[in-house]
Amino acid sequence: MAHNRKMKKIVGKGLIISFLAISFVVVFAFSFVLVKYLKYKQLPVNAESLSGETLAVNLFSKDGKKMETENIFGKNFCKIEDLKEETKNAFISIEDKEFYHHNGINKKRILKASLNNLKSFSFKEGASTITQQLVKNTHLTSEKTLDRKLKEIALAQNLEKQFSKEEILESYLNIIFFGNNCYGIEDAANYYFDKSAKELNLQESCTLAGIIKSPSKYNPIKNYDNALSRRNLVLDEMEKDGHITSTQKIQAKNSPIELHITKKDSNFLNSYSQSALEEASEILGMPIKNIALSNYKIHTYFDEKKQKILEDSLESKQIESVDNAGIVINNSLHAVVAYKANSNLKFFDIKRQPASCLKPILVYAPALNENVISPSTQILDEPIEIENYKPENVNKKFSGYMSVQDAVKNSVNIPAIKVLSYIGIETGKDYAQKMGIDFDEKDTSFTLALGGMTYGTTLCELTTAYTTFANDGNYAKSSFIEFITDKNDKIIYLHKPQEKMVLRSDSNFLMLDILKETAKSGTAKKLSEVKNTEIASKTGTAGKRKGNTDAYNISVTPEETIGVWFGTLDNTPKNIAGGNAPTSVACEYIKKQEYKKTEFEIPSTVCEMKIDSLTKEKEHRIVLASPFSPERYTETAKFSRFNTPNEISNNFVEKPNIDAQCTEENGQYAIELQAERQINYQIYQNEIPYQNIVDKEGKIKIYLPQKTEENEIKIVAKYNLKELNNNLINEKIFKMSKNTKNTINKGEKWYI
Repeated sequence: MAHNRKMKKIVGKGLIISFLAISFVVVFAFSFVLVKYLKYKQLPVNAESLSGETLAVNLFSKDGKKMETENIFGKNFCKIEDLKEETKNAFISIEDKEFYHHNGINKKRILKASLNNLKSFSFKEGASTITQQLVKNTHLTSEKTLDRKLKEIALAQNLEKQFSKEEILESYLNIIFFGNNCYGIEDAANYYFDKSAKELNLQESCTLAGIIKSPSKYNPIKNYDNALSRRNLVLDEMEKDGHITSTQKIQAKNSPIELHITKKDSNFLNSYSQSALEEASEILGMPIKNIALSNYKIHTYFDEKKQKILEDSLESKQIESVDNAGIVINNSLHAVVAYKANSNLKFFDIKRQPASCLKPILVYAPALNENVISPSTQILDEPIEIENYKPENVNKKFSGYMSVQDAVKNSVNIPAIKVLSYIGIETGKDYAQKMGIDFDEKDTSFTLALGGMTYGTTLCELTTAYTTFANDGNYAKSSFIEFITDKNDKIIYLHKPQEKMVLRSDSNFLMLDILKETAKSGTAKKLSEVKNTEIASKTGTAGKRKGNTDAYNISVTPEETIGVWFGTLDNTPKNIAGGNAPTSVACEYIKKQEYKKTEFEIPSTVCEMKIDSLTKEKEHRIVLASPFSPERYTETAKFSRFNTPNEISNNFVEKPNIDAQCTEENGQYAIELQAERQINYQIYQNEIPYQNIVDKEGKIKIYLPQKTEENEIKIVAKYNLKELNNNLINEKIFKMSKNTKNTINKGEKWYI
C-alpha cells in the first residue's frame, strides 16, 4: 500500500511538471506570435500595388541592352461595376464565402487549417480569404512559413480598414493569375473565351473561378476533365449560397467548356521575355507585377542575333496547322541564349512525349557508364515479348544483328528495349533524373525505352539534359537569368550553375561519338552538310498510325545545344518526323553560327583498338584482332579503358579450317565446301590443280570427273594474305575409287 501511494505521488508530480512545461511552451509561443503580429500590424499597405496602373518590368539582354518586349501588366483593367453579379459571386462562393462579413481574415477557417497543419506538420493549408490572397499577390513572397502568414494576416486587416469590399474585390480580380500568362479577369476572358470579362456567362465565370486554385492543374486546355470537375464544384457552391437556382446549375453543368483561344498574346506568351519573367518570379518568390513595382532589373542571357536566326529558321520551315519551338543553350554557362515557340498556347511548360530522344539519356548513356555495352556491341533486332509488351520497329521489320552505334543512329526500337532490360528500368530512370527528367510513379514499363512516358517532359528539360554530353558528363539546370539587381542596382541574385557529375568522361564521350554518327549518316543526316563544327544529334518522332504528333531534333555542338520541336498540342496527327523539319531548323541555325570551339575533346580514358571483323560478323562477339590479322579483316573501334575486350581472336593464328565433304554423285565426284571469304581454297585432282576459290562465303558445290579407277581429291586452304606463312596452310585429302556401273550382256533375258 505504501509503495502504491509513493508511486501515485511520483506520477502526480510528473503530470504537474508536464502540464506546467506545456503551459509554459504554449504561453511562450503565443507571446512570440503576438509580438510578431503586433509588429507586422505597423506595416503600411502599398496602395500603388493594388491600383490598375500599367507597369513594365526592366529586362536586359546579355550585353546590357534594354529588351523592347511586351512585358507590360495592368493594361487590361476591368472595373468591378462592369462585371455581372454571377461572375463576382462565382469567385466569392469558391474562394471566400464570408468575404462581405469578415475583417480580412476568417477565424474559423484559420483554426481549422491550423489544426490540419499541426496534424501534418506542415503549412499546406492556408485558409486565405480574398483579402489575404490579394495581400499575398501584391506585398509578399510565396513562401509557406509562419512568419509570412503573420504578415499576411496583419496586412489583410490593415487593408480592410483602408479600402471598401468592392475595391478589394476589384483589385483581386485584376491581379489574380489564371495561367497562360493571364493576369486579371479581363486577360483571362480575352484569352480563353475571346470576349470581355463583362460578357462572361455563368459557366464561363465558374470555369475561370475554378482555375485560380491551381492554374496548372485546372488549365482547361491541358487538363479539360479537371477544369470541368472544378467548374461544376463552383456551380454547386453557388447554389448552396443561394446565388443561382437548381435549374441554372443543371443547365450550366450540362454545357461543355467552350474555349475560344485567341492569338492576341501568343507572341509574348511564347517569348524569351515571358520565360525569363516567370523564372525571375520563381527566384524572387513574388508575382511578376511586384517585380515591376519593386523596380527590379532582370539581366538575362538573351542574344539578339541568335534569337533572330532561331526565329527565322523556325519561320522558314513552318508547316500549316503545326506548332513549333526552338531553344538554344550555351553549354559552358548553362544559359538559355535564345527561345521561341509558335503556338496559341503557352508552350514552355507543356510536357510532351520525348520519343526516341529519351534513348540516349535513359538507355544508352547509362548502359555505357555501367560498362554493359560499348558502341560496337552487337544486339539482335528480332521480335520480342517482354512483360506482355510486344514492341515493333517503325518500319515493322527486323534487321538481325547490329551494333549499338547503328541501333542509335537509325533509331531502331528493339535494341533500345533490350539494353534497358540489361541495366534495369530503375537504373535508367535514375540516370535520366540526374539529367533533369522527371517521371511519374506510373512510369515503370519498358515503353520508357522508346520515350513513352505518362506525362512526358518539356523541350527545355530535354535539351538541358543533352547539355550533359557537352559538359564532360556533368549536368546543371539551364537559366534565362544571369543576375538581378534592385532599384539601387545592387545585385540580389547571381546565377551560379551547380554542376553534378552524372557520367564518366569516357562513357559520356562514347555517347557523343555515337550521336555524331547519327548526324553524319543516321536519322539526322541532314546535318552532314554542316562544316563549321562537329555535331552530335538525335531525332525523335512520336505519333499514331495516321500520323505523328511530336517531332524533335536535339543537336549538341561543343559550344551550344539546340532543341527543336514540331507538333500538334491537340494531338492531331500530321505528316511530320524528327529527321525532317526539326533537323532542317537545327541545320539552318548551326550553319549561321561562328563558333570558336568546334571539336569535342577526346578524354584520355577513351582508347581505339583493333577488333576482329570476322568474329563480329559470324559470332556477333567483339574480340580483339590477332597481331596477324590483315587490315581488311579488322575494324577500329572506340572503347572506355574501363570496358575493353579481353579475348583475342584465333583467326589467322591457327591453321584455317576446312569444312568439306566429297561423295560420288551420278558418275561424278561432288565436293560440298563451306567457304569462308578470308580463306583461299585450291582444289587438286590427282595432284593437278582443278579450281581456285577466292573471296567466297557460304556453301559451294563443285563437280569433278572420275578420270581413273583411283582418284585423290585434295583441298589446300591458306589465308588470303599478301605474305603467306607456310605454317598456316592446311589440307584435306579424299581417296576416291571409280564406281563401275552394272551392264546387261546382249541376249540375256532381263525379264526372267
